[in-house]
Amino acid sequence: MATVELRFSALPEHVRTARLVAAAVARRAGVDESVLDELRLAVGEACSRAVALHQRNGVDGAVRVALTEQEKRFLIEVADEAGPAHAAGAAANGGDPEDEDALGLAVITGLVEDVEVGNGSDGGVIRMSWPVTPVSVAV
Repeated sequence: MATVELRFSALPEHVRTARLVAAAVARRAGVDESVLDELRLAVGEACSRAVALHQRNGVDGAVRVALTEQEKRFLIEVADEAGPAHAAGAAANGGDPEDEDALGLAVITGLVEDVEVGNGSDGGVIRMSWPVTPVSVAV
């Protein structure tokens, strides 16, 4: 099981880099070319959500993206360090950030069949996975 881990400051300009790295590693892992656009969009949405949570709550921590190649699946985890009380800080910011979060999660679940939203040690974690096509070796 090979894992590539990317950590970046919670700034919107780093989301594009995370998307590009995720697509490159997914392609190498054997994820079908036909779903790479959806994978890029889902990673971008998950990372943008994590960045927004950090910024709304004044958290300086890093966003973590783990890309894991398993035997039959390619797993991506996007974790934030916004803590469990992210809704309280978001409400103080005006507007309705929970609607933005719900919309982002709806986009992700529309793009990815196997998605799980949960809590990590320091904040939220979005786990997404795609099937991989075994690479055939020519003899």
